[in-house]
Amino acid sequence: MNFALILFVLLVLTGVLYALDILKFRKLRAKDAREPLWVEWGASFFPVILIVFVLRSFLFEPFKIPSGSMIPTLLVGDFILVNKFTYGIRLPVINKKIITINSPQRGDVMVFRYPEDPSLDYIKRVVGLPGDTVSYQNKKLAINGVMVPTQRVGDYLHPERLYYSEQFQEKLGDVEHRALNDADAPAFIPDAARFPHRENCTYNAAGVVCKVPDGHYFMMGDNRDNSRDSRAWGFVPEENIVGKAFFIWLNFSDISRVGSFR
Repeated sequence: MNFALILFVLLVLTGVLYALDILKFRKLRAKDAREPLWVEWGASFFPVILIVFVLRSFLFEPFKIPSGSMIPTLLVGDFILVNKFTYGIRLPVINKKIITINSPQRGDVMVFRYPEDPSLDYIKRVVGLPGDTVSYQNKKLAINGVMVPTQRVGDYLHPERLYYSEQFQEKLGDVEHRALNDADAPAFIPDAARFPHRENCTYNAAGVVCKVPDGHYFMMGDNRDNSRDSRAWGFVPEENIVGKAFFIWLNFSDISRVGSFR
């Protein structure tokens, strides 16, 4: 369901009713006359829908985390806010950028339209920028031939499944975050698809090495062995970007999770 399109259609419909009421029908009604239903249930909602549309389209959009691919940074059930303008101003519905502000940086947690099905929104971490060579071999991440700094920290307990994952403190660009690996998971990529620019990637028993094309980004989940990401379905085009995730505003299971994250 394209909520942005539905909201836009409602905005247009209620806007037309609002304009008709203001410009014509309100002048014809007696001052003490009750508003007709089409005004009460249509035109009167226009200001509210307009505010929601502007906020959601150009400033901040809420999302709910549906899977564990970004554990431990983001948990299933986290409600997050996404900054829609930090990477530029885009036209609603068609997602066409009209004003450039910033570009995604390594380490950003980014929401984007899933390349295999643009009706779906995905969230992953930016690992590779246009022109980068990203290597993920034997579960070791390197960018442009330089190993990404990591430090082993205490194992992470998955409370819902009662098992542990190896946990690392990792630094991507200026961002320090935690990432997980499962010792018993294979290093190779078992389900790589046929995607645009696949010729830029080399798959082997140790993993994958990819050269990121211009205008594209290489995305990975922090839960490395439980994330289907650019390693499997390829690069994210710039036109698919939705915004930068930056704040957890609600988690019904754990109110202490509310706050900013990196």
